[in-house]
Amino acid sequence: MTSARDETAAARTEGHAAPGAQAGQPFTHLNAAGQARMVDVTEKPPTVRSATAAGFVFCGPRVVAALRDGTTPKGDVLAVARIAGIQGAKKCADLLPLAHVIGVHGAAVDLTIEDTGVRVAATIRTADRTGVEMEALTAVSIAALAVVDMVKGLDKSVSIGDIRLISKTGGKSGDWLRPAE
Repeated sequence: MTSARDETAAARTEGHAAPGAQAGQPFTHLNAAGQARMVDVTEKPPTVRSATAAGFVFCGPRVVAALRDGTTPKGDVLAVARIAGIQGAKKCADLLPLAHVIGVHGAAVDLTIEDTGVRVAATIRTADRTGVEMEALTAVSIAALAVVDMVKGLDKSVSIGDIRLISKTGGKSGDWLRPAE
């Protein structure tokens, strides 16, 4: 019986894609033995790149009212979440084992109160060797978690969802925009 790791190593040796990889393209984060590795981007030139991600914190009417009135017990929820999101983007490589440490040269985290909760969006920019998609997604995730932390005393049923990449620019793969939903 062969393992997925054995099949991956065999596929690389034979010059074929590893199981789950696109035809002709091996997994970039596995070595020849099928073990996880960080891709070496040393030789890549730095380029300007950006990524935007979004998500939503679903809240009940009581929480939405408190957010709009500024009466949440822990203080300014949106300000805390904005700073938490920016900090999250800068800590991405500490959280994701194969993410590269890159310079976060710009970070904007926007939170908008809506009738059913808080919309979170983050745009992260860099001039580095690899993209900032994971940093944007991390910024949204951490900002959303900060909202939950700040309002959980009012309503423990708040939840986070719909976290997704919206767009990216720059790098070898070029620009990408999520199709209209």
